Amino acid sequence: MPRPPRPNAPPRPAGKPAPRRQAKAPPAAPRLLMLNKPFDVLTQFNDEQGRATLKDFVAVPGVYPAGRLDRDSEGLLLLTNDGRLQAQIADPKHKLAKTYWVQVEGEPSEEQLRQLREGLQLNDGPTLPAEARRLAEPQLWERTPPVRFRKSVPTAWLELVIREGRNRQVRRMTAAVGLPTLRLVRVRIGPWSLEGLAPGQWRELPPRLD
Repeated sequence: MPRPPRPNAPPRPAGKPAPRRQAKAPPAAPRLLMLNKPFDVLTQFNDEQGRATLKDFVAVPGVYPAGRLDRDSEGLLLLTNDGRLQAQIADPKHKLAKTYWVQVEGEPSEEQLRQLREGLQLNDGPTLPAEARRLAEPQLWERTPPVRFRKSVPTAWLELVIREGRNRQVRRMTAAVGLPTLRLVRVRIGPWSLEGLAPGQWRELPPRLD
């Protein structure tokens, strides 16, 4: 049976203009922020369990972390609203150097430092060679809560520079050579240094990777 013809659309009332399509808002200008992430803060802006997040420190809409920093680690975290810049910072293929100051349990030997420098076999494959050296105790803020020490075991500080971004990589590397990590602070990513920022503080940077 043939379908009946569709009725014509009702005429538009006289004097009423056709609706205009709204113009798209121009893209937001690129932004890059540097935050000194405190200990026990999640590298995300929301948490259903009510734990501390970046939202407690950075009230800037539209930015997101360029890379991660574990909840139990401290220091430099970069945030941006620019996807290309985020990839340049966070994607391991760019091999951007990340510098950590690591307080470990034990007295590092030259053999242990050599293993870190040459690369280690972890459960997810071998690491790239790292830069590793002993470090005099750095002038850092007091951690809250403080690190728990064993009085009978000495501690030492290392500076480690890696160009990868695996999950908990630095902690796994020091553990693999018999030096468990007690405190981990990221102090530099590529050209950006944490110097001058107290925990929880942030400042804006030029949105580019020189």
